[in-house]
Amino acid sequence: MAHIRKEFLIDNAPENVWEALRDVGAVHKRLAPGFVTDTRTEEDIRIVTFANGAVVHELIVDIDEEARRVAYAVVGGSLSPKHHHASMQVFADTEGCSRFVWTIDVTPDELAGSIGEMAEQGALVMQRTLNDAPAPTGA
Repeated sequence: MAHIRKEFLIDNAPENVWEALRDVGAVHKRLAPGFVTDTRTEEDIRIVTFANGAVVHELIVDIDEEARRVAYAVVGGSLSPKHHHASMQVFADTEGCSRFVWTIDVTPDELAGSIGEMAEQGALVMQRTLNDAPAPTGA
């Protein structure tokens, strides 16, 4: 099983970053605009369309408010991994900054290259977007 990990710092408070991450139906607007072109949800399935044309159906496994963690698994779409599970989590770092950790486990191993490239591109877009994420509503 291939393991992909992306970790980066964000010049924004963890509560602001979490507000964007937890909004699982708005990835194309709040988390990775341009990299993700559309997101819609149907019950517990998130359908994500990427700029490269790939479409994935993701089961939202958990949204953990306390841990600031979203976990999901690819269960269909144009990518066909045998197994895919991922999580994204926000941690407080230095004052006013956040650490974002994205982990992906996938089989077969041959998918690690293409999924790793997408994760690298996505991480760059998320970091740039989240640096500018506004304060939560009501803050």
